[in-house]
Amino acid sequence: MEVFSKRLKELRIAAGYTQQQMADKLNIRQQSYTRYENNAGEPNLSTVVMISKIFDVSCDYLLGTSDF
Repeated sequence: MEVFSKRLKELRIAAGYTQQQMADKLNIRQQSYTRYENNAGEPNLSTVVMISKIFDVSCDYLLGTSDF
């Protein structure tokens, strides 16, 4: 999930969100979100879908199976 962590952080920074703002949008604790960016934890499927909607990218892109 290294690709996921890297893309997640890149998308968040490009959008101008803090980790706390993302955690709030996802209704999770900031510590949980930070683990996703640090490749120390993995979100469940529904969270991946929510992230893809926030950034208007595909789940495949987030997971590294597509470059789109």
